[in-house]
Amino acid sequence: MIGLAVLIIATIVTGLVVVRNLVASWNAPVSSGAGPAISGTGAPGGAKTPDSKLYTAPLQSKGMPTAPPWDGNSRISILVMGLDYRDWQDNPDAPSRTDSMMLFTIDPANKTAGILSIPRDLWVLIPGFDYAKINQAYFLGAANKLPGGGPALAVKTVEQVLNVPIQYYAQIDFDAFAKMIDELGGIDVYVHQTMRVSLVGKAGSFELKPGVQTLDGPTLLAYVRNRYTDGNDFARSQRQQEVIMTIRDEILQLNMLPTLIAKAPALYEELAGGVHTNLTLDQIIKLAILAESLDRSRIHTVVIDSTDVMDTYSSDGQAILIPIPDRIRIRRDEAYSNTGGQAPIIQATQAVGDPVKLMKSENARLAVRNGTATSGLANDTADYFKKQGLDVVDQSNADQTYATSLIYVYTNKPYTVRYLADLMKIPNSRIFNKFNPDSKFDVEVILGVDWAYKNPLP
Repeated sequence: MIGLAVLIIATIVTGLVVVRNLVASWNAPVSSGAGPAISGTGAPGGAKTPDSKLYTAPLQSKGMPTAPPWDGNSRISILVMGLDYRDWQDNPDAPSRTDSMMLFTIDPANKTAGILSIPRDLWVLIPGFDYAKINQAYFLGAANKLPGGGPALAVKTVEQVLNVPIQYYAQIDFDAFAKMIDELGGIDVYVHQTMRVSLVGKAGSFELKPGVQTLDGPTLLAYVRNRYTDGNDFARSQRQQEVIMTIRDEILQLNMLPTLIAKAPALYEELAGGVHTNLTLDQIIKLAILAESLDRSRIHTVVIDSTDVMDTYSSDGQAILIPIPDRIRIRRDEAYSNTGGQAPIIQATQAVGDPVKLMKSENARLAVRNGTATSGLANDTADYFKKQGLDVVDQSNADQTYATSLIYVYTNKPYTVRYLADLMKIPNSRIFNKFNPDSKFDVEVILGVDWAYKNPLP
């Protein structure tokens, strides 16, 4: 399910055009701070005016993640999730896995935005648990009744994988998505290949032919959820992003304004009742106004695809995708880029210049841990690193013996990580993201037996 399309388009873009006009039609001023001050008792079409509390309270139930305040100027990121319909169909009230997961990021200062699609079968370490598919994070958080439930653990997991802070999450109900698209009169999409689709909750299937077609809500939902085409989940992610941009373009066309204004009350009902997020409607309006000002060329759409992972099986026979750390970081930085050119991690891995100068420019703080029986190895290695220009702020013994050396990355220091990996001959498969903005160091190096037996130390 394409939760991101609905959040970004139906709440941000539709929120811009619809809610702003809706508020204006009530003769109520939109404040620049806490949110629109709603007054009066009438709304367009005789609909009941929504309670003003809905504008300043998160659109979620109690116990869900608390969002930090947003100053309107800093970059923010939103993890948008669609739940697996098979889980939801069996029991809507039971914990569910995520069927789709996308990260939306927007930088108000540079007027750029990015959309990063994350495959559901990505094999990652889920905080507090073990390695599993990333789509299990939401389920584990909900099933174990952790603080913030499924959304909080899903956000924490993606933060760790991508090494970026995520302030918000959003999830949309199936019915809300379909109804909002229907209220817009359907969406024209370009179908690239013949495919069979099944409507959610209905038996049977039908065929969509290639070419431009106007799809109603239920059909569009089926179209973006279909994984059984050439390219499987990767192709589905690209298709979802195409639909997102198509919806955005159609809504921003001037000829959509009369429809949006006329249907404002119905759209508001679907928005308030079908979207679950720790964003407030006031924050959505602010994002909407910002989204309208973005040039389409400065919205980066990025998919983690087959070139970024290793396709294999877990020990219990599950088909999984092992992330290639450097490739994942490249994808992340493509989405987070503030220009149309290369992002920092690409420059770090392909830079022409002195790798020592690049490394020193980051001022990364290092911790060195001795994971061997060789006494004093951490201190000796720390001294060696310092001579190379690295800033070692902590050294000690590791928690156990390690056969091979590892690198843990707590904050984004791509040049330093690349330098250490080359210096110690550590492959990408032994570099792990453990995002923690509160960490006292940026990178932690675990010295393994391989380093004890073969190193350049005097």
